[in-house]
Amino acid sequence: MCITMKMKEIYLDYNASTPVDPAARAAMMPYLKESFGNPSSSHTLGRTERDAVDTARRQVADLLGAEPDEIVFTSGGTEANNHVIKGVAWTKRERGRHVITTAIEHPAVINPCRFLERQGCEVTYVPVDNRGTVDPQSIIEEIRGDTILISIMHANNEVGTVQPIEEIADIAREAGIWMHTDAAQSCGKIETNVRKLDVDFLSIAGHKLYAPKGIGALFIRKGIEIEPLHHGAGHEQGRRAGTESVPAVVALGAAADVAMKVDETERLVRLRDRLHAGLCEALGDDVVLLGHAEQRLPNTLAVGFRGRIGAEILAACPDICASTGAACHSSVRKRSAVLEAMNIPEDIAFGAVRFSVGRGTTEPEIDRAIEQLRHAVGQVVKVS
Repeated sequence: MCITMKMKEIYLDYNASTPVDPAARAAMMPYLKESFGNPSSSHTLGRTERDAVDTARRQVADLLGAEPDEIVFTSGGTEANNHVIKGVAWTKRERGRHVITTAIEHPAVINPCRFLERQGCEVTYVPVDNRGTVDPQSIIEEIRGDTILISIMHANNEVGTVQPIEEIADIAREAGIWMHTDAAQSCGKIETNVRKLDVDFLSIAGHKLYAPKGIGALFIRKGIEIEPLHHGAGHEQGRRAGTESVPAVVALGAAADVAMKVDETERLVRLRDRLHAGLCEALGDDVVLLGHAEQRLPNTLAVGFRGRIGAEILAACPDICASTGAACHSSVRKRSAVLEAMNIPEDIAFGAVRFSVGRGTTEPEIDRAIEQLRHAVGQVVKVS
């Protein structure tokens, strides 16, 4: 179960990507070496592949509290989000063309929504408070007669704030509107039971869950039919055309199975809080917590180093792997869209760094990181 890194590296970027779990890697190997049939074929090799896909589908369904036929394998979280947002818009176009989301969504939600706007749809981006939390009342205020979808992320990728999805889903259900949540960052870290969340759609990304990159899944509640994103043959119950990548699928299934059996919440919280306490002790008021202090992912610590540039701090700590905000914005020296939406002052937001711990993180690594960051912050010149 142990996942190790190079001795020199201190990997604190598990929200960006996770290493492949040994169980997931082992599950892949037979389908990379001996078994190569098409899972849609009726011969022995095809049936072997189909059985493997079916097993993985059950494993992912079990993790989400879903039925196997409610799971569609995708190439990742981005495809799953696009499938829902565009698919609902196409399917519901005669009823309405209004979508509600938030100002802090991942680009895999924001950009499909921007695409819909270019097609004549209207999208409302509800605000968040300075902790990155959505007020359910703001959702109620934006619902219209032509609203067809509410899409709210389960947990924010930059600051880790967990949203009140159950309450928002109740609002959507009462209004007769389909509800989607992007659970790429939360799945495997906190509970993502689709029945408890009461959502109609939920997206996950394999490489955030100790599976390989290039694989994900989409939960579609039984009884709901939306237009496919990919058109072709009748793969994935006709919901997603394209021959399944069996090695990646079985790896995701194995990773989901591990996530069900291994609960590291307490250890991750302890490591996260050890890092935060150490930084505060070393740097005092120059360290500002970003996001919600309690309603956040157990592995995520986002802080702003007051008056500094986050990228410069990390450049001075070459052994530490972390991100300035989201990984996809790590080279941009400006307030991220998430921190801007949270109204974080620029002198704090420019110094934002996201640390995220995981299965391979150890206490000695945390202590080394604290010392290196303490030294780096002392070397970096404050900006005016």
